[in-house]
Amino acid sequence: MSYTTLITTVATEKLPRGPHRLAREEVLASQRGRILEGMAEAVAAKGYAATTVAHVVARAGVSRQTFYAQFADKEDCFLAAYEVAVDLITGLVEQAEEGAGDWLARVRAGVHAYLETLAAEPAFARTYLVEVNAAGPRALDRRAEVMDRFASRHRESYARAREELAELPPLPDAVFDGLMGASVELVARHVRDGRIGELEELEPVLDDLLARDFLTRESRSTISGERSFRFKHVLIRDVAYAGLAK
Repeated sequence: MSYTTLITTVATEKLPRGPHRLAREEVLASQRGRILEGMAEAVAAKGYAATTVAHVVARAGVSRQTFYAQFADKEDCFLAAYEVAVDLITGLVEQAEEGAGDWLARVRAGVHAYLETLAAEPAFARTYLVEVNAAGPRALDRRAEVMDRFASRHRESYARAREELAELPPLPDAVFDGLMGASVELVARHVRDGRIGELEELEPVLDDLLARDFLTRESRSTISGERSFRFKHVLIRDVAYAGLAK
């Protein structure tokens, strides 16, 4: 599934010229999809602050009247595009994790899906990770909600892992907030620097950050085999505990 596929249930290609038999709902869906894609492309190319409605409608191939029939203003359109980005990445990560095995395999599968999706959709990646920070208070509030959502998902995943692996240590909520923040910033830095094609090099780094660093070397090699585990207390957890104790 791609960004274009998700933003509308019908093709987002230009509608045929002249009379056609498409239902009004299909026309509106096609127009909306093209506008959202146009927003993501324009913002990725020019930055949110410099992007205008004129830039968006030019890329989408629609009129200003059509734009304002769908969205109140540029911000409204950007937030809608951001929501599509959130739905895309969340859906693909969850799908990848469901098909994996143990906890470490699930984390790896989710990381791979996350980075693969971003690399395949550069405009989406820049909108989702970089330009959202310049889009105003509403966008920042929504970004904070999304970060909380991902931290909560990883916390729940870890809790399920502790049911499977009783020796995994308990961790405070601050650790999961920190893990998500660090992971997203590492990826966003690559995107900001124009290194989207190199995102795959972050896969082992994120694997370590989100899961492998909680395991000893022995555990890493046996997690999918014999259930004889030993777990280590990692630095990030110790730092989080120290911070909470202040």
